[in-house]
Amino acid sequence: MEEQHEDHGHSTAAWTGVGVILLGTAIASVAVVIPSLVLGIIGAVVIVAGVAAGKTMSMAGYGNKGHHAQAGSIVDAPDETGAETLGKS
Repeated sequence: MEEQHEDHGHSTAAWTGVGVILLGTAIASVAVVIPSLVLGIIGAVVIVAGVAAGKTMSMAGYGNKGHHAQAGSIVDAPDETGAETLGKS
């Protein structure tokens, strides 16, 4: 059975979530180098906010299956006889 892996999370929601999580991880990493409980808590809050932002954007339609997701290929409707019309003029 062939598995289809066309879209490995390449969506606005995924990129936003990962970006915010990376920012939170950087803040938490600085908190480890410079022992700071406050920075550690801020980093943890930013990480949780990144997860929430990614999930919220995905639910709003910016995820893989949403209407704002990047299209992997152009999908065209069949003609009157049911034949595919993709690429035909």
